[in-house]
Amino acid sequence: MTYEYLLAGLPELKAGSDVPVSLEKLNELLDEHLSASDKELLDLLRVPIDAETLEQGLHADNRFVRAWFAFNQDMNNVLVAQICRKHGFDVKQQIVGQGEVAEQLRTHATQKDFGLNEVDGDFQTILALAQIENLMEREKAMDAIRFEWLQERTEFDFFSAEMVFAYYLEAVMLHRWSLLTVEEGEKVFRELVADMKKDIKLD
Repeated sequence: MTYEYLLAGLPELKAGSDVPVSLEKLNELLDEHLSASDKELLDLLRVPIDAETLEQGLHADNRFVRAWFAFNQDMNNVLVAQICRKHGFDVKQQIVGQGEVAEQLRTHATQKDFGLNEVDGDFQTILALAQIENLMEREKAMDAIRFEWLQERTEFDFFSAEMVFAYYLEAVMLHRWSLLTVEEGEKVFRELVADMKKDIKLD
């Protein structure tokens, strides 16, 4: 199913700018216009990625959704691997999931770039993110990479459900950063770090 009318009526989104539509209004529009099957996929994208939703996303009946979850798994694994190396923790024990990137991180843990030069994708940029001390700036940089991935993934995918999904994900990122003050951002990331330490057993 295509969504020419829906997408044509939505304002353009630009990385680094304020979101020109409220998430409440956007969600109403999407719920109204998406088919039942596409709405089920969108609902999966609406919830935070954790172990359960990651598993569901990686097996979703849509190539774009599977790729999005795989990309986030790979990006988080690369960042975790670099952080573990920086603090002297066992990389192999902290990598989650399967796939080429996860395998490279596990089997090339002693190599400077974890052997990621053999894998398609700009993972050198993600490795460099671990050097950003300011957690808020690091997460913004990760969202910038996510935003670019979404733009490239749907560049020639006109009026499709995948373009709708990408638009929603981009809007969520822009909206999140528009609401955060520095103080709120630091609080959010202290909580994220605490969760990460618990999840990957850094403590």
